[in-house]
Amino acid sequence: MFFGTTANTKKMGAGMTLPLRFNRLELAGSLGDLGTMLPLAIGMIVVNGLTPSGIFFTVGLFYIFSGLYYGVTTAVQPMKVISAYAVAAALSAQQIQAATLAMAVILVLVGASGAISWISKHTPKPVIRGVQLATGVLLMIQGIKCMVGTSTLQQLHRLAEPYLIWQHIGRLPIGIPIGIAGIFLTLVLLDNRKIPAGLVIIGFGLLLGLCLGGLKSLDNFGLSVGIPALMPFGMPARIDFTFAFFALVLPQVPMTIGNAVLANADLSNQYFGDAARKVTARSLCLSMALANLLAFAFGGMPLCHGAGGLAAHYRFGARTAGSNLMIGIFMVLAVILLGDRLLSLFHLIPLAVLGVLLFFAGGQLALSITDLQKRSEMFISLSMLGIALASNLAVGFLAGILLAFILRRRGLNP
Repeated sequence: MFFGTTANTKKMGAGMTLPLRFNRLELAGSLGDLGTMLPLAIGMIVVNGLTPSGIFFTVGLFYIFSGLYYGVTTAVQPMKVISAYAVAAALSAQQIQAATLAMAVILVLVGASGAISWISKHTPKPVIRGVQLATGVLLMIQGIKCMVGTSTLQQLHRLAEPYLIWQHIGRLPIGIPIGIAGIFLTLVLLDNRKIPAGLVIIGFGLLLGLCLGGLKSLDNFGLSVGIPALMPFGMPARIDFTFAFFALVLPQVPMTIGNAVLANADLSNQYFGDAARKVTARSLCLSMALANLLAFAFGGMPLCHGAGGLAAHYRFGARTAGSNLMIGIFMVLAVILLGDRLLSLFHLIPLAVLGVLLFFAGGQLALSITDLQKRSEMFISLSMLGIALASNLAVGFLAGILLAFILRRRGLNP
């Protein structure tokens, strides 16, 4: 099959806790979401002044904690509204830290009060599917942008591949042939359990990075043993909190509830069945609150669980929490041993290769819509997609809720 279906995957976790596995498929799956993580992380390091050690240390800890607690593959992603706007507007590290702490407080309140459970219970299925569809399509678009050289990070550098010497083959941006080759490799290996596609694609990317001039990024590579400093940017000022609340936090909250909580919990249940019983709306809110408190303490970026990230991990082979532990332990140890020099390793991977991961992860997630039966359900989800493409996912989520309410009042129960 081209993409796995939810009907087949739910049986896997029914009635049991999935044992940890540490094999090449779990390793490949653990790398599946780098396409989302790295471009935003690098952007916030280059533009906003966050430190690689602070970002990847908290990401690694969150991966480990999530895997141990939930017992199934769990995604860790940047909060995209905050991260993307922060990079685009070149906000200060203090403003980002203020938004991170504010999101932690809001998630605690929404989760601990039980409000998120009420929201989850009363959110119609086509709205959740609409979030998954829109997120999937947005990931595919971002993947294509990385391949053709028009992503935000590439535009900031005005280079098709910012960390490679070779930029073009003739007049063609080098990311296009790299992306085509990556898509071909992925299609050939997509369901191959002996040679995981995700592992091959990352290896392909590292090899290309070395061959096409990325070796220069390792000039300052070396050991730098230690852990990130606490509160490296100090306590944000009151004006930072005020700006962050209105410019960053308010637009992020609907997207976090729609994608990182409701859509993510639903997708985890589809993939893992009863094994995902701990993945509830309430627990996701509280674990994200803890992650953002950690990110605030170490100067990292705002973090969430994302349905797109879960689809990425699953698409490339992750089936147990072993994938979380692999990527999490790697990141924590790499930060302890390399410090901020860790970023040199990630610079070796062409952005076009990360775009391939994004493209296939987005396709996996978008296909969640296939279990909708009614035309009214499809209309809600497709409307949300159109609105999200024209504005953003948070607006699409709120519009979906309103549209479902209107259709229900007219007797068209979605």
